Amino acid sequence: MAAGSSETARKGPMADDPEGDGMKITEVRVSLRDDEKLKAFITITIDGCFVVRGLKIIRGTKGMFVAMPSRRKPDGGYQDLCHPINMATRQWMEEEILAEYAAELERTALVR
Repeated sequence: MAAGSSETARKGPMADDPEGDGMKITEVRVSLRDDEKLKAFITITIDGCFVVRGLKIIRGTKGMFVAMPSRRKPDGGYQDLCHPINMATRQWMEEEILAEYAAELERTALVR
């Protein structure tokens, strides 16, 4: 496995999943950045078969958060290209991604 990535098997919430299997983030790749606000670019793999690139870890006024991949609109605003459709899934994804970000920071600190 490449540096900055880790295999996970953490289950996420799925409203229509009576067996509780849920979707899983099976890999998180972290590319650290040395910037005041942009802390990392993230790529995740869901269930070992669907990759989402372009997530970002941002230091905001209320702390760290995960920004979904987005594109700039003609009016100058931004629109998410993909995103969780409920708060439970957003919180679960953010917790998993931020945990991997913290682990990558620790691995990087040990190497220095």
